[in-house]
Amino acid sequence: MPKELREKGFVVLGLDEYEALKSAAVPTHYLTGKAAEGLDREVEQALKEDREGKTIEASSVREAMAAYDAQEGNKD
Repeated sequence: MPKELREKGFVVLGLDEYEALKSAAVPTHYLTGKAAEGLDREVEQALKEDREGKTIEASSVREAMAAYDAQEGNKD
């Protein structure tokens, strides 16, 4: 057995289980150009708002929207 496997460890799976795990994995997408720059700006703005305490902590989207509506007086 190669030394690297002994040091890092390994997992033994049946082929069916391996295929199921592989098919359930979320694909990785890399953005480039304008899409990447736009996302970078959005992330920087979100981080700035978080540092300034402008974000809402919530355990669900529904809870966050209720807190936002209460904060802004936006009740429908």
